[in-house]
Amino acid sequence: MTRRALLMAAALALAGCAAKAPSQPPSSLQLPSGWRAQALGAPAATGSQVEQLWWQAFGDPVLSDLVGEALARNGDLRVARARVQEYRARLAQADANRAPNLAFDGSPTRTRTLASSGKPYVTNVFQAELQASYEIDVWGRLASLSDAAAESYRAEQASLDAAALSIAASVATSYLNLRGLDAQLALTQSTLQLREQSRELARKQFEVGYSSRLEWLQAQSEYHAAAEQVPQLQRQIFEQENALAVLVGGNPGPIARGLPLAELAAPGVPAGLPSELLRRRPDIARAEHNLAAANASLAATRDQLLPSFKLTAAGGGQATTLTDFLHAPTALWRLTALAAGPLFDGGRVQAQTDAAGAQRDQLVYAYENVVRNAFAETENSLGAIYRLQQQAVENDARRAAAADTLRIAHNRYRNGYASYLEELDAQRTLYSADVGLLQLKTRILVASVDLYRAMGGGWSAKAQ
Repeated sequence: MTRRALLMAAALALAGCAAKAPSQPPSSLQLPSGWRAQALGAPAATGSQVEQLWWQAFGDPVLSDLVGEALARNGDLRVARARVQEYRARLAQADANRAPNLAFDGSPTRTRTLASSGKPYVTNVFQAELQASYEIDVWGRLASLSDAAAESYRAEQASLDAAALSIAASVATSYLNLRGLDAQLALTQSTLQLREQSRELARKQFEVGYSSRLEWLQAQSEYHAAAEQVPQLQRQIFEQENALAVLVGGNPGPIARGLPLAELAAPGVPAGLPSELLRRRPDIARAEHNLAAANASLAATRDQLLPSFKLTAAGGGQATTLTDFLHAPTALWRLTALAAGPLFDGGRVQAQTDAAGAQRDQLVYAYENVVRNAFAETENSLGAIYRLQQQAVENDARRAAAADTLRIAHNRYRNGYASYLEELDAQRTLYSADVGLLQLKTRILVASVDLYRAMGGGWSAKAQ
């Protein structure tokens, strides 16, 4: 009992030699119970939990194919996968440091030296040795290093998931914006045909003296204004196609089309509480694993002042001739127990421990910022969908009024009660309302993508 008490006291005394690690700062994070946007009037969740293949909810097979191509071929994702492989190897390296080490050494030696009589003589020595060493992880320093490597590996896995989520959302957003530009181009080309008819009508009426030259010039101006929009939209479509082609891992080029904008519908708002983002969003998981890795690294740094214990053993054979070495060498062996530890380092380890603690604190605050940003992104997406839907209702009313205005203005002009400028103004108003309708439809679809991105995009299984 006395011996055990002495050993325990010695262990406690040695443990007290470890550097003093600063305590982790208390968390200031508070999780909201619900979404602020829904309290302001946004619709509650109508769908199920966020699906992993959430882009399929838009019902466009071309969009699904593009996202699948991007997840398989995107250059940034390939870099992220390579980093995961790197950190997997680092984890294997850290685990290998806790295992015994075996080595083989063979050294045939031939020497020519002088004897005490002054005459030279030749000596042959054949020797082979098998060496084994093992560090006893008494304080758990090596285990802490393995834990840090494991958490860093999981953080890189979460980074890969975060990159995949970002790429999928970027592809969906680019494709939806492309379909919106396609719809605007079709509207502009259709409007251009109507403006061409109006210009010809104004020209004929000017030639017969029914209308003034001002009305004819105004009709020409409106025609060229519509014609100017066509190459501008074509340029935007060209650039959007190239950007999307590169995003999916290919060279700049044309992009296949699926459903038109009019047939694309935003999926229902997925269900989810703020606390579920902590389990679903990969960037939150990455911040959490980085914090855990910092804590493990802090523990390993703190224990550098503690003594290390190593066992080494070696065994082999030696002979002066090759025949004896192969058949009956002399057996040699040695066994060593080593205890080593620093006596004075000028405060180096304590300073390293303080630095590791400060890095850990930075990751604590970074984790809280990531969570708060996740809440803000989700709130903004929910609020955007709600406000854009309200704006679309008003746009529908404005377009209906503009269509009636154009119909009345056209009848008044045809019957001679108003000038053609009145009809042109009504045409401009209706065109503006139609463009606004297409842009709002696109923005609502993109806001749905942003909401799926903000709510984690279905990578919850790996994030956990």
